[in-house]
Amino acid sequence: MTPPRQPSPAAAPPPPQTASLTTTRVFVSTWNVGGKTPNHGLNLEDFLQVEDSPQDIYVLGFQEIVPLNAGNVLVIEDNEPAARWIGFISKALNKAYHSGPTTKPHAKDSSSSIRSNFFHKPSLKVLSRDLRANNALLKSCNCQCDSPTRLRTLSTMPELSSQSFSGGRRAASMDDRDFSVVHARISDYTPSANLDYNLIASKQMVGIFLSVWARRELVPHIAHLRISCVGTGIMGCLGNKGCISISMSVHKTSFCFVCCHLSSGEKGGDELRRNADVAEILKSSQFPQICKNPAYNSFPEKIIDHYRIIWMGDLNYRISLSYEETKLLLEDNDWEFLLEKDQLNMERKAGRVFSGWKEGKILFAPTYKYTLNSDSYAGETIKSKKKRRTPAWCDRILWHGNGMEQVSYIRGESRFSDHRPVCAVFTVEVEMLCNKSSTYNCKGFSPPSSSSCTLDYEDMPTIGGTTTIDA
Repeated sequence: MTPPRQPSPAAAPPPPQTASLTTTRVFVSTWNVGGKTPNHGLNLEDFLQVEDSPQDIYVLGFQEIVPLNAGNVLVIEDNEPAARWIGFISKALNKAYHSGPTTKPHAKDSSSSIRSNFFHKPSLKVLSRDLRANNALLKSCNCQCDSPTRLRTLSTMPELSSQSFSGGRRAASMDDRDFSVVHARISDYTPSANLDYNLIASKQMVGIFLSVWARRELVPHIAHLRISCVGTGIMGCLGNKGCISISMSVHKTSFCFVCCHLSSGEKGGDELRRNADVAEILKSSQFPQICKNPAYNSFPEKIIDHYRIIWMGDLNYRISLSYEETKLLLEDNDWEFLLEKDQLNMERKAGRVFSGWKEGKILFAPTYKYTLNSDSYAGETIKSKKKRRTPAWCDRILWHGNGMEQVSYIRGESRFSDHRPVCAVFTVEVEMLCNKSSTYNCKGFSPPSSSSCTLDYEDMPTIGGTTTIDA
């Protein structure tokens, strides 16, 4: 008698999995720097709280890193300020590395030491490449695969030329919405052994700039890295206003970080334009699927589909009171009444924007608009009267999703800009799925030879037009 046919290994059920939770601390900041380039005297160490309480992930959003003039909006994007900000951030997060003896740079990058070129027209591409973690792993899918035909190891992936994806700015036309898997040259140079924090991703769209950094030990557990940009500025599409969103997974939990600059104006009804900007961003931000296994091909494509979402930026919502009324209430420290007249609070309460989102209790003074190099609001002196604006909490941080707790929500006191920076620290629950037969999945990092899905080069989503991808 013929023995019963044994099922093939490919048809065998996946090994049992157990779920466990770990906690990740995330530092988030937003700062409208008013078109000013950082200088030698700017110290970010205190603001980032690196010495007192270093976090696992740093998410740093900026607005107006370049002046919003016609040249920057319509012609060519100036990347030099972004490179300088990257350098300053790395100097604060990786103090020991930057203050240590200068080491010989990698042979392939002999002309691009990030220390020797720190104040000499830095290149955003070079700095990002030198400081970031291995892009091949970050942009890969680390979901478990059970189909051998879909497996592809990193060692067989062809090198990607960064030149294929650079050479232009892509904010003028948003019909196909600047969405992309982060393409970059796969380099064998990884500075993780030298840096406490690695650059995970950075992206500039005109004056908006967003960068994500992670503690070196956490980098192997980050994957599914994708970026989306939406312009809502001039003609409803240019990048002087809009957002940059970065999507990624930490272990098995999806994260989305959104940095925005919404429509300005303090006239009655301007808040409705800001509401419309938020709706357009949520509608049009799109992330391509990169999971090759259909069983796992459900990684979020929209902002709102992520498990953990943090939204930061110059939201530009004002206080629905006159300058004189606001000034008197500020002098009396009556922030409670002022916050009742805060447009964002009013619009959220009415259900017209950010429905279901949360914001921590504001215990700091309005962050806009200040006279430069001063603690006085614009309009309080004769010289600043022409630039007078009603003080407002323009700069905000909100979040969406369960398993998140905000442990601080404060503003910085730097006089560098006419805005004060705002930062928050979150403790976030992150899920780890563990195969009982595999230690790799317990660490959130699958072995490429048997259970790692990475994109085939020929299957990567194409990008209409040109863009510079910085991470």
